[in-house]
Amino acid sequence: MPEASRVRAPDQILTVVAMRSAEAALIAAGSSVEALMQTAGRGAADYVWRMAARRRVTVLTGPGNNGGDGWVIAEALRERGVPVVVVAACEPKTEAARVARDGYGGAVLGPQDAVAGEVLVDCLFGSGLTRPLEARDAALLARLAASHPQRVAIDVPSGVESDTGACLNEGLPTFDMTVALGAWKYAHVLMPAAAKMGGLKLVDIGCRADHGGVEHGVGRMLRRPMLRVPAADAHKYKRGLLAVVAGAMPGAALLAARAAQGAGAGYVKLLAPGVPGGLPADLVLELVLEPRDLAERLEDARLGALLVGPGLGRDEGARDRLKAVLASGVPAVLDADALVLLTPKMLRGRERLPLGLIATPHEGELDALERAFGLAAAKGGAPGSKVERARVLARATGMVIVAKGPDTVIAGPANESGAVVLCAPRASSWLSTAGTGDVLAGCIASRLAGGSAPLAAAGEGVWLHGEAARGLIGPFSAGALAEAVPQAYAAALT
Repeated sequence: MPEASRVRAPDQILTVVAMRSAEAALIAAGSSVEALMQTAGRGAADYVWRMAARRRVTVLTGPGNNGGDGWVIAEALRERGVPVVVVAACEPKTEAARVARDGYGGAVLGPQDAVAGEVLVDCLFGSGLTRPLEARDAALLARLAASHPQRVAIDVPSGVESDTGACLNEGLPTFDMTVALGAWKYAHVLMPAAAKMGGLKLVDIGCRADHGGVEHGVGRMLRRPMLRVPAADAHKYKRGLLAVVAGAMPGAALLAARAAQGAGAGYVKLLAPGVPGGLPADLVLELVLEPRDLAERLEDARLGALLVGPGLGRDEGARDRLKAVLASGVPAVLDADALVLLTPKMLRGRERLPLGLIATPHEGELDALERAFGLAAAKGGAPGSKVERARVLARATGMVIVAKGPDTVIAGPANESGAVVLCAPRASSWLSTAGTGDVLAGCIASRLAGGSAPLAAAGEGVWLHGEAARGLIGPFSAGALAEAVPQAYAAALT
């Protein structure tokens, strides 16, 4: 069965088109738009009810089915004794929304009426919006948001493009909670929209997008991996030998190696032939330093994975180290300087090997890779969403792409169901400090050395990195983050 077909319903991420297809399948199986609206609206009302705690609630409704969800939410709250009023921006324009309005028995105000309350529920527009809000709708939303101290968005906040996470209007309000209906949308995890959504909740209405991968709009939310305690007969090589290739700035490689030790690898070596200036005097004792010829070290048949890039440099010597890593045929993680030096020519021949490469670019390095592989011109200079960019680059290079940042996206090379895409939950903003990318690379490389498949290793490493940050009180250094990785690993043990 294709990978995407095995995605659990609470984990799936759907485009607008894929969501409509999934809803159509439910209707074809005997449900109705009205029944799905009741399920979604009453499920969302449960979350609003807990937040409101019987305080005054204002529900803002619009013309479509998202507005219909709002009428259902309002009635469900009214039935529970919550003081609720609906502000109708306009009359419902779909049959299901009209039915929902007719089922509401409470107070209704117009867009010009003054209203104040404790909780605003935004049901003006949901997913599917591709153009900015009209001035009157934007002004109404802003006015209500300003007069309510707590705010909830239903499905996605109004003014947000669901498939890309773009904010279609300037100055959109922020929300304390966003309740996704039926499935996660890419806007829930992509910046800049994700920063406005507060806590994320999901109402499952039975949608099952089992018809393909991200080619059909299906991605997956990254969840806690299921890691295990080493087997009783384990030894350091069974747990994985990782070699980290140092370069002009060995401190970065050392930081990545320290993180790798806490992410599960049984043996971590630092390969540092001819590193200028030597290595730090307080070199971690558990690390094995190999200053000898790099090519000779790469012939070790016990190697589980390589990491190259952190502190590598960009001179000819650095380029030679990268070429040696790629020529070795050992699974590898490419980070930092390695991504700037990488060319399509260096990857020739790797496609014949059943061994994986993982690239971990930040935004600038993602741009550089797109230019190097001729993808920037193909886009006509207009970048697509981060999901689309990662997916296209994975297909073009054959590598797993970890497009890192506050909205990290992991894209695997194409398989029979299209390229698999994983999206990580919002990361801690305290990670915006030097060296945390080296820690991430070390975590991923450690999982790769331990035997995880490239896509799984990338997901496990990203999760460990994010969990380590969540366990710290900021601000923190990259060194403190690396020291927290073992605790994150313990949190993932089954």
